[in-house]
Amino acid sequence: MAVKSIAIYPGTFDPVTFGHLDVIERAGKIFDKVIVAVTDNIAKKPLFSAGERVELLKKTTKNFDFVEIDSFQGLLVEYAKKKNAKIILRGLRELSDFTFEFQSAVINRKLDSEIESVFIMTNPKYFYLSSSVVKEIAQFGGNVSNFVPVEVEKALEKKIKKG
Repeated sequence: MAVKSIAIYPGTFDPVTFGHLDVIERAGKIFDKVIVAVTDNIAKKPLFSAGERVELLKKTTKNFDFVEIDSFQGLLVEYAKKKNAKIILRGLRELSDFTFEFQSAVINRKLDSEIESVFIMTNPKYFYLSSSVVKEIAQFGGNVSNFVPVEVEKALEKKIKKG
């Protein structure tokens, strides 16, 4: 029986953008299974709860049969072990992303020598795109339809109206 390649794509996904979906779709051409794993970044205060982010990801990736959506807390390498994954997938937009991701990859490798990090360059049309930018535009009433799927756009409108 052939071993299936499983990659974990961790992130806050607050909210999921077309850039994230681009990385997920392209990862599906490389890996048998991509686990999109929602987590919290202690340096950020998310707009959406982890459960809401999981639901938005499920809605926006429903056509990708290779994707599993999950959430976790704690060390990524420990989560990877639980999921029998040896690959951590990260998207890169710019040089500053690489600097941060390179450091994270080295640390993850020190924590578990069997973990490999794989980087996918974001499509150039999404280099500028981040969840933070999308939230800021939405909070000022701007149109985010070029940055996120319609399900996310509606969730942003609803969340911001609640205040």
